Amino acid sequence: MGEPLRIGMVGAGKISGQYLDTIARLDSLRLTAVTDLDPGRAKEAAERSGAEVAADVAALVAREDVDAVLNLTVPAVHAEVALAAIAAGKHVYGEKPLAATREEAAAVVAAARAAGVRVGSAPDTVLGTGTQTARKAVDDGLIGTPVAATAFMTTPGHEAWHPDPEFYYRPGGGPLLDMGPYYLSALVHLLGPVVKVTGAAVTPRAEREIGSGPRAGQRFAVEVDTHVTGVLEHAGGALTTLIMSFDIHAARLPRIEVHGTAGSLSVPDPNGFDGLVELYADGGWRPLPVAAGHRDAGRGTGLADLAAAVAAGRPHLASAELAQHVLDVMLTLLDAAHDGTALPVTVSCERPARVDLMTL
Repeated sequence: MGEPLRIGMVGAGKISGQYLDTIARLDSLRLTAVTDLDPGRAKEAAERSGAEVAADVAALVAREDVDAVLNLTVPAVHAEVALAAIAAGKHVYGEKPLAATREEAAAVVAAARAAGVRVGSAPDTVLGTGTQTARKAVDDGLIGTPVAATAFMTTPGHEAWHPDPEFYYRPGGGPLLDMGPYYLSALVHLLGPVVKVTGAAVTPRAEREIGSGPRAGQRFAVEVDTHVTGVLEHAGGALTTLIMSFDIHAARLPRIEVHGTAGSLSVPDPNGFDGLVELYADGGWRPLPVAAGHRDAGRGTGLADLAAAVAAGRPHLASAELAQHVLDVMLTLLDAAHDGTALPVTVSCERPARVDLMTL
């Protein structure tokens, strides 16, 4: 095995702990530097991982011991940090979404191509055994020709548990841009890219209240749609019905189901890496054995795949092209909801390759 990909992490907030756990157990990755707007969080992450603290983003991307930047900032600055890293000749792997706008996403992809560096984007949960076992079932024809799918993400909102939830309710946030990437990335793996969308969206509450942490009880303004529903037409002809909501207190809806001419699939939560896949055929449901995807995966699996792809000279799976397509699907769905019409999705991608059963 070659030298590990040396990682500089920008952002040491809540999600960073899961990435630190994955990086620590993989020989292909090594965290060398970390920075955060909160120096205390940066120091804590550095001490936990044996990395050094960088003063700011500019200092981090300039370091010779950083090959790739792990971008864990809030969505509004995803593109800004990515572009700084690319300008410094670094690969980038970031949290979802790829960027807050189509223009920013296009700029990141174009800059990376011009610089000859890689850009990867979460979610990498779809590389786990849950989505990939379901993908293999579709590829193997176990449900016949796919006809339809459903995808439901329903919560009362993240302010109940997150101590600083405002960014979820500002441009770049909302249930669709926050959680949609998990569901839409899984759907593209299962059914291929989306070509047309229509939908509706509402914002029932103008304010929300923080429910935990030192700021509990404080109220803040809601600037985005918090309940979005839509119909997606995939290139192969299948139709997906989608609900993404921060306004539903409880529900008994499935996460994802895929229905075909010969049967149906129950697909586990795409916000997780594994989970039970069930097939309905011949009059009954039965569990499918794990048959594809990364075993024992965690957040950072996509970064590890990027490192392996760089070393092997092959495409990486959690690609910027997939993330750019997913972003365009989401933004087009919101445009269609506000316009009251159906709209074409203009940024497409190839259906990603299936992941064989393996352990990193």
